[in-house]
Amino acid sequence: MTQHHTNALVKGLNQESLAYMPSHVDTPSYDRSKVKAGIVHIGVGGFHRAHQAMYINELLKTPGSEQWGICGVGLLEANRGLRDVLKQQDYLYTLTVRHPNGTIDNTVIGSMIDFLFAPENKQAVINKLAHPDTKIVSLTITEGGYNFNPVTGEFDYANPDIINDINNPNDPITAFGYIAAALKLRKEQGLGAFTVQSCDNIQHNGNVTRKMLLAFAAEQDAALSEWIAANVMFPNAMVDRITPVSKQSDIDYVVDAYGVSDEWPITCESFTQWVIEDSFCDGRPNWDNAGAQFVKDVTPFETMKIRLLNAGHSVLGLLGSVHGYGTIDETVSDPLFAKYLRAFMDKEVTPNLEQLEGIDLEIYKDTLIERFANPNIKDSLSRICSESAAKLPKFLIATINENLAQGRDVSLATLVIAAWCFYSDKGEDEQGNTLEVIDAMQSELHEAAAKTTTDNLAFLSLTSLFGDLNTQSAFTSHYKNNVDALYAPASKIKAIMKNVLEPKGN
Repeated sequence: MTQHHTNALVKGLNQESLAYMPSHVDTPSYDRSKVKAGIVHIGVGGFHRAHQAMYINELLKTPGSEQWGICGVGLLEANRGLRDVLKQQDYLYTLTVRHPNGTIDNTVIGSMIDFLFAPENKQAVINKLAHPDTKIVSLTITEGGYNFNPVTGEFDYANPDIINDINNPNDPITAFGYIAAALKLRKEQGLGAFTVQSCDNIQHNGNVTRKMLLAFAAEQDAALSEWIAANVMFPNAMVDRITPVSKQSDIDYVVDAYGVSDEWPITCESFTQWVIEDSFCDGRPNWDNAGAQFVKDVTPFETMKIRLLNAGHSVLGLLGSVHGYGTIDETVSDPLFAKYLRAFMDKEVTPNLEQLEGIDLEIYKDTLIERFANPNIKDSLSRICSESAAKLPKFLIATINENLAQGRDVSLATLVIAAWCFYSDKGEDEQGNTLEVIDAMQSELHEAAAKTTTDNLAFLSLTSLFGDLNTQSAFTSHYKNNVDALYAPASKIKAIMKNVLEPKGN
């Protein structure tokens, strides 16, 4: 990211240059020299800096929260550049929040007070995790960092880095290796455990983290595994904020708006949500004072997000791709696509959702469509449609199955599955432009979909994805009609969508 500016008048962002910031920038009003790192965060990416670190920054404005600063940790050689930038900037960075109406909020985030680069000093990271000040070890390590088999959900013992960490407890590579080494040290020193808090977008992320860490520790040190099971807490949480990858234009914007140079700023949407199970073993920040929500059970909140936001993304992504659109905002700005999405959310998703404390579902759905339409957050449909085989069983097919079991309509979701078949088979939109299809199951998807012209249920033969949908006549009757319409010469997805929304003869 590090693009340096030659303009000598532009100051680099650091603690000293805060005094020169324009008044419209929200800078840390608290004394950063008094902040201690009660949280060690592994995997400092854009999402962490737009989400958890932002919540802590807000909390630190309240006196008495000084023990909840963040020490970042980079485990990978690829994190060296980020370490260099953050160190040079006194661990400060700018957050540019872009509202759908074009309004921009500018904040300098000061909640990170240190960053440890593990490849240079592994023991320093283990010691920091084991330090009595460390109350929470939080994670954004992506789904791949949890080291589970995507088919079985079980721990992957064959990963070479895991084999290294099991056999070399003091020379770890993975997050599990570092966490186990630190917990072993705390156990030996008679210190209590810290809470391990996943902030990744994984269903039941705390349960997954616990299962994986216990599987790892049991292989390395059975007594340690038992101690972790008895002492460490792993709260589940639902996280939400769209945060695109930082670009050169974000760096340029900060120079223009602030008059300072930030080599790694973050841009994000204005919406943010964090719902956390209140189960911590060594205290926690009052995140609810900064806009987060503590609950007994996060599951229904996860279900709401996955069935509305994530499935909504897939509805727009697949239908929009077939039509020839390129981004989410472009797709949902088309009134027909917005109408289709809202009908899907209202008629096929909402009947399956619980009423949740603090959530008005109608307002949540309104907000989703507003977020998707944000012209300042360009989210590509190829990213949204990537790995659909891993996403759609949870996001969309679960809703179809629940509606079939209740005898409810599934026609809107069924067209999305038919569009996925067309997308996987043709690899191009209806204008003949090539689509970028990214999926671990791409060859299986293509092979099944390619048989559709001779067997219009062929795509549904992938039972690992679709279960028994190919035997459910309430589903297959719609699916056959949709596939036949999509594969007809000179077919148009918009005409098919209109017909599904308002079936002829009704």
